[in-house]
Amino acid sequence: MANDLYSVLTRDQAIEDFVATVLPSVVEEYEQDGIIDGPARREAWNNWTDSLCKNELISDWQYANWSQPDECERDTAYSRRTIRSNSYTFKLAVY
Repeated sequence: MANDLYSVLTRDQAIEDFVATVLPSVVEEYEQDGIIDGPARREAWNNWTDSLCKNELISDWQYANWSQPDECERDTAYSRRTIRSNSYTFKLAVY
């Protein structure tokens, strides 16, 4: 249980970390066709917040009450910029 924690992440911090570390892999794996995969993004967010709670980085209350961020349903300017700057995918040209 993550009760009575001295310090926790804010929702904005959790979203920022999610967009920078988790969302790029979701985009790479499930959105190769350029279409947003809402269910994959929502599942990734749920798994992310579950891990934050289990590692006592957010409280049980935060885990139970946070809604999914806009980035789970659509790209935002912030998420597009972050994903592009963190992209490590390189495609080889075929001649």
